Amino acid sequence: MDSQVPIQPETNAATRGFLFALVAYMIWGAQPVFMKAVAHIPAAEVVAHRILWSVPIAAAVLLMLGRTADLKTAFRSPRTLMMAGVTAALITLNWGIYVWAIAVDRTVETALGYYINPLVSVAMGAAFLGERFTLPQTIALVLATAAVVLLTVESGGLPWVSLSLALTFAVYGYLRKTLPIGPSQGFFLEVLILCLPALGYIVWLQAQGEGHFLPTAPGDMLLLVLCGPITSIPLLLYAFGAKLLRLSTIGLMQYIAPTMVLLTAVFVFGEPFGGVQAMAFGLIWFALIIYTWSIFSGSKLRPES
Repeated sequence: MDSQVPIQPETNAATRGFLFALVAYMIWGAQPVFMKAVAHIPAAEVVAHRILWSVPIAAAVLLMLGRTADLKTAFRSPRTLMMAGVTAALITLNWGIYVWAIAVDRTVETALGYYINPLVSVAMGAAFLGERFTLPQTIALVLATAAVVLLTVESGGLPWVSLSLALTFAVYGYLRKTLPIGPSQGFFLEVLILCLPALGYIVWLQAQGEGHFLPTAPGDMLLLVLCGPITSIPLLLYAFGAKLLRLSTIGLMQYIAPTMVLLTAVFVFGEPFGGVQAMAFGLIWFALIIYTWSIFSGSKLRPES
């Protein structure tokens, strides 16, 4: 008699989803190393190449999966195209701030921004969707606010890099849910909308002699082409993983990337991380522990596909 217990389809799906999401977060966590390699190239040019070289990858994935039908409907809907244009602009702004911050040795601030992001999303839910704060969420938001105040007092100004990254990504996520198409189709639509301006900007730079996509600089050419897979692959892997995982699991995993970014900033890039920064991050981590515990213990929902 076979004593083996058959593996349930749900278990296989959850395992695949976990691996998809884990690889996505690991790539995002390692991205600062790649972005340092292109730090000598202006951020706007790097972002333009991120957009341009993401198009063929996103298109290939859609063709491989046979998920092009939704795009035909989207192209016939002015509202969908308008909303995709807005989300595309937001993610472009987010990418631009991120690339620039790493190039000018402000990687620690990018890590803080992505730690704050889920808490900003909670605040947006209350502000725009009428959602009520739970007690753990209220405590987490108070702690996060205290961390921002602490950094503001210490530096003499708001940590605008962190706040800008958190806000643009939170608003992007909020508006992205309004698109009536799947995540992979939505990403392709966004980069498709952006690719003509990106291509025009790249051509203009080359014509001015200021571009870095030159036959005389094969190293830069390769790095700029790699901006495509570095951008699109983790986004697509995350989209596939999120469909197969519980919200609580994704909520717990989302801190992998900023933790890797913070460790890279301090121990690889040698960015300063003094007592005040340690106190602020301590407050953020405590807030995230409370927030994550609340969704991990109380949520039985699965993410939207």
